Amino acid sequence: MLSALGLDTMAEAVYRAMLADPRGGVAALAARVGATEQQVRDGLDVLSELALVRPSADSGGLRAVSPDLGMEVLMARQQAQIAAQQQRLEASRAAAAQLISEYADLRPAGASPGVEQLIGLDQIRDRLARLTREVRHEVMTFAPGGPQTEENIAASRPLDAELLGRGVRTRVVYLDSVRHHRPTVEYARWTASLGGEVRTAASLATRLIIVDRSTAVIPVSSEDTAGGAVVLTGQGTLTALCALYESVWAAALPLGETPVRDVHGLTAQEAALISLLSEGHTDETIGKRLGVSTRTARRIASDLMERLGARSRFEAGVRAVQHGWLPAREG
Repeated sequence: MLSALGLDTMAEAVYRAMLADPRGGVAALAARVGATEQQVRDGLDVLSELALVRPSADSGGLRAVSPDLGMEVLMARQQAQIAAQQQRLEASRAAAAQLISEYADLRPAGASPGVEQLIGLDQIRDRLARLTREVRHEVMTFAPGGPQTEENIAASRPLDAELLGRGVRTRVVYLDSVRHHRPTVEYARWTASLGGEVRTAASLATRLIIVDRSTAVIPVSSEDTAGGAVVLTGQGTLTALCALYESVWAAALPLGETPVRDVHGLTAQEAALISLLSEGHTDETIGKRLGVSTRTARRIASDLMERLGARSRFEAGVRAVQHGWLPAREG
């Protein structure tokens, strides 16, 4: 029951037994939980590592920390892990932005090995169609832009069914905002029923499709994804993009799970918004990055400023650093 907080079955059983019988030794605990003494000692090692048992001043042995304190310790530990994972994700996003910027100004005359430029929506669709026919193992996708249109959903269903029907693994990361859009949620659940995997993240650096870990397609401009794209096949580039994808995927939340707040009480979407706000982005740009309307972005920003007690966006950035919501800037 407490596995989500880092306790395995044996450690939890030993912890409960110690709470029920505070004076029981290893032998008594083993008898109570129906395990060997070595298994109990292993469980005690886990509990000691998690600070759920402490030396007893009375008996000289170990005593269980009370559940109200113990659960606070476990929750704080888990929140610290989430915060660290969020920092790693932000570092990966920065690396991705740098990588993508290297290709932002590509022109046909400047093409290089491992880079193919697509101009216009027709070329993009034709190239994606060929890649879809040729895929053998896996498709990994970042799908920013918020909720999917009914038209896009209807067009995607036959393709998804065909890919999943022949055993291709499909993974998609949407924005958290799709969780409030019933058609997109229903479509994601339908995909999952066929074996597809869907998660959500607060923000995504760009639209991205990786096929069989050997070919990637990204738009030249995130503001006009239909205007042009590049197809990347260089080994070094694909290694970096696959690492980025796995980092974002690990931090993203499965669609069936409820989003949690970090140690500062922020949702992932709020944390992403305050970061974008501190970088000077407009409400319109923030809305696009988070997949929400400009009005919603403005409302969330206002709520966060109120929580920070800030009267301006500049002051909000300063106070966010002071509160630990954002890392202090160097220089």
